[in-house]
Amino acid sequence: MAIDTAKETRGFESEVNQLLNLVINSLYSNREIFLRELVSNASDAADKLRFASLSDDSLYEGDSELIITVDYSDKLKTLTVRDNGIGMSRDEAIEHLGTIAKSGTKEFFGQLSGDAQQDSQMIGQFGVGFYSAYIVADKVTVTSRRAGLSEDEGVRWESDGKGDFTVETVRKKKRGTEVVLHLKDDASEFANGYRLRQIIKRYSDHIATKIEMPVEGEDATGFEAVNTATALWTRNKKDISDDEYKAFYKHISHDFEDPLTWSHTKSEGKFEYTTVFFVPGRAPFDLFDRDAKHGVKLYVQRVFIMDDADQILPNYLRFMRGIVDANDLPLNVSREILQHNKAIDSIRSASTKKILGMFETLAKGEDYTSFWNNFGRALKEGIVEDHANQEQIAKLLRFVSTQSASDEADVSLQDYVGRMVDGQQAIYFLTAETLATARNSPHLEIFREKNLEVLLLCDPVDEWVTSQLAEFDGKPLKSILHGELDLPASAADKDASQAKEEHAQTHEALIEKIKTALGDSVKDVRSTTRLTSSPACLVSDDNDMSANLQRILKASGQALPSSKRILEINAKHPLLSRLEAESDPARIENWASMLYEQALLAEGGRLDDPAAFVKRMNDMLLELTDA
Repeated sequence: MAIDTAKETRGFESEVNQLLNLVINSLYSNREIFLRELVSNASDAADKLRFASLSDDSLYEGDSELIITVDYSDKLKTLTVRDNGIGMSRDEAIEHLGTIAKSGTKEFFGQLSGDAQQDSQMIGQFGVGFYSAYIVADKVTVTSRRAGLSEDEGVRWESDGKGDFTVETVRKKKRGTEVVLHLKDDASEFANGYRLRQIIKRYSDHIATKIEMPVEGEDATGFEAVNTATALWTRNKKDISDDEYKAFYKHISHDFEDPLTWSHTKSEGKFEYTTVFFVPGRAPFDLFDRDAKHGVKLYVQRVFIMDDADQILPNYLRFMRGIVDANDLPLNVSREILQHNKAIDSIRSASTKKILGMFETLAKGEDYTSFWNNFGRALKEGIVEDHANQEQIAKLLRFVSTQSASDEADVSLQDYVGRMVDGQQAIYFLTAETLATARNSPHLEIFREKNLEVLLLCDPVDEWVTSQLAEFDGKPLKSILHGELDLPASAADKDASQAKEEHAQTHEALIEKIKTALGDSVKDVRSTTRLTSSPACLVSDDNDMSANLQRILKASGQALPSSKRILEINAKHPLLSRLEAESDPARIENWASMLYEQALLAEGGRLDDPAAFVKRMNDMLLELTDA
């Protein structure tokens, strides 16, 4: 088969141009990270070759010692990072170096603010990888050959990072990749052996692949190892410093920030395995991207198997980073095998409990607020997904309530139960589209009067959480938007039930008026005990879908059957007194419609006919003006 050897010039994808500009300008103050990124890429290439060789030993081409070489020339002002890992073909070089082959690219750029300091943190979460070379280089040349291809099928890729790149097929004797950085005038410090050793020691000492550099000295020749070349997780955790754990986290996550916390565990028994899990300091930009790849790195007997082993942890823990090294899995394990493997089931169960324990420890300190703000919404999904650990997850949840001093979600269910008033039997909550809508809901009026705390739930996932979490600490969760209220009665409320019945009988004619006027628009009209200052509110039957959930499902394109609500009226309100005295059927219909529409708007609902509402309101205002 003929090999395409033509040299061609191609343009970067627009996203690459944008990222290159951000990398060069936003990460200038932390320039040395480029070497960590390039060494990490070389380490990944070595890991991938180890895995590929399990099924095809010939890929080693007679050279099974995997090495990363960092070389430099002060005279030529170049820095070279070379590996003998898996390498790239011509097509792979174009794909990996000319495009951003990562899900969530659009969301990533949409979140950039234009502020260099904030954007540098975002870039760190995205993972700049190869492109970080342009922080210190004005030209980069990459020469590579994929293991298994002939010596005539090497590829050379070159670019100054300003809009396009060239690619051509070249002869390359050894497999692997060589990246040559032509350093900028102000980056000469990176053509210094001492400086490079310092950076490698700081960021890459834990990498299991040997990293070598030229031996220093006037008459010295050859190369020497400059890292310990021992997988960090195989060492005794007592001998590993915090800085080493942080460097390891940055290596596997390509994040620039330190992790919030971590756990290093070796499990022995029927299944032997080692885990190192990290909680990131900040949520990844694609945390809620359905197509994003999440998961920990899986090793078997220190041989890399896969990058995103999402079977190791449940989906709601997808923000966790780390590694699992198992002894009891076949080296050629596949995703299909992982899905039906008892060892993986055991690792998944134990790891999930270990991570939830990490969160419980975090919850005792000040860092939990940061953790919850970043990952709380994902953790809530565990209530729905992970029934085995539902109780433990429930203790980790945080909410805003009517007693919260700010908009920070700082109320736990334990806090709420501990503050329940005498006679209170349920944990009350209200779901709404926004926190402002929740705080101003007329449904809260009687709860404020009785000093009863209500949780204000505004995340879309809260609708599913409350449908799955039936109770906590023996207390049922009760929506204040559904059914009849059964509030704890004080001494002043001992005749409340009788008063309510008498109240309903007294205003029976008014209720019938409104029922007739609204017709099929509502399921029922009844007198309320919820309201103290508002004229009306809408509630649902106990078994009906909430209005907020209906809005969420409709917004996602789901067709729903029509559902009618119950209109509860506060007959003591002046508007209801006015309506009770009205005899004109047209006016009664207008007043009743206004009550219904106001109640709908107060809970964040949307009117079917806003123009008709405005006309009714204007007509009524004119009547009042004329009067």
